[in-house]
Amino acid sequence: ISSGKPFFCPLRSSLPAPMFSRNDFSVWSILKKCIGLELSKITMPIVFNEPLSFLQRISEYMEHTYLIQKACSQSDSIERMQTVAAFAVSAVASQWDRTGKPFNPLLGETYELTREDQGFRLISEQVSHHPPISAFHTESLAGDFVFHGSIYPKLKFWGKSVEAEPKGTITLELHKHKEAYTWTNPFCCVHNIILGKLWIEQYGTVEIVNHSTGEKCVLNFKPCGMFGKELHRVEGYIQDKSKKKCCVIYGKWTECMWSVDPQVYEAHRKLEKRGTTDTRKQKQPEAVNEDADEMPEVQETVAVIPGSTLLWRISSRPPHSAEMYNFTNFAMTLNELEPGMEGVLAPTDCRLRPDIRAMENGNIDEASIEKERLEEKQRASRKERAKDGEDWSTRWFQLGTNPYTGSQDWLYTGGYFDRKYTDCPDIY
Repeated sequence: ISSGKPFFCPLRSSLPAPMFSRNDFSVWSILKKCIGLELSKITMPIVFNEPLSFLQRISEYMEHTYLIQKACSQSDSIERMQTVAAFAVSAVASQWDRTGKPFNPLLGETYELTREDQGFRLISEQVSHHPPISAFHTESLAGDFVFHGSIYPKLKFWGKSVEAEPKGTITLELHKHKEAYTWTNPFCCVHNIILGKLWIEQYGTVEIVNHSTGEKCVLNFKPCGMFGKELHRVEGYIQDKSKKKCCVIYGKWTECMWSVDPQVYEAHRKLEKRGTTDTRKQKQPEAVNEDADEMPEVQETVAVIPGSTLLWRISSRPPHSAEMYNFTNFAMTLNELEPGMEGVLAPTDCRLRPDIRAMENGNIDEASIEKERLEEKQRASRKERAKDGEDWSTRWFQLGTNPYTGSQDWLYTGGYFDRKYTDCPDIY
């Protein structure tokens, strides 16, 4: 196993138990005191969770690893940037309809994932509790790339919605091309947490920089707008180091991404404007709904401009996904614990965390009791350290400087896959 062999084969396609109904629980009673505040210190009932740790949720960035491998094999830097941009969008696509909150990782919690079929292995660690910071490091089994970062999800409650700002830089290094790309993820917002159907949008500008060539990709994740016309849309462009636009990228983060020549794109936009404003009647504004922010009807799929090249298309979800927290096929496998695995994993691995395991198995009361016990244990050990004047020391990552952005970053110190776990903390 230490050579990077996967633990299990084949991968499971379903969870042991379906999810619980959230209808009997009122979030409002908990959240009404918290408008405009940060949410990291508020304890939510476990029924609003999904049975994964945030460390496992981060590993979902790797679902479309084939795009990184494709970028490694491309000789043209603009084509590589297109593929990296598609990967950056695909990395947040699993958020679609995922309205369950992942469990907050405990300080010192880790998660490892080796996927030989996709050619990578990943290690992540919860390196800070206040603020909550999760660091991850993924390496190609063939030595082609490393992909790493640290995420500090800043959550705010705005009355009807919860907004997550994923602070932290993501870095992708392609060894063959001696290139490094960096970016940050878009904002994510869950609507109607008090009343109505939960729905998700992502918005904000994502800027991907190739630090070796000076090329840049600017992607605009659009907010849904008045009639939901812009829901899920992503639009942007790639420019070379002299700021000349080389191509336009467009699509939806829930469906697919395309690239097209900028002149073709502009010509198409002009035709579109001429065609729609004259002939199609403008919709009348609808009555404002006081109770819930209704999710806009999902508009027809992406209208493909002739001459466009497909960069990425989302994988379809399993048929029973809706009963299982809207998990993707990839997410279904993340907490699987096969016989024999327990003796090999670090004792801090999320798969060994009893509250998540109980929830996955459908034991909500046990999950709630265990979650409380673990959080109390974490508080007690924090008090103990404070009493002894000790600082927490991370195991696999250390605080350093990102060599490309110059900003503070948590960097992997190596050694996890040597499987020497004698000095790991007892967190469960």
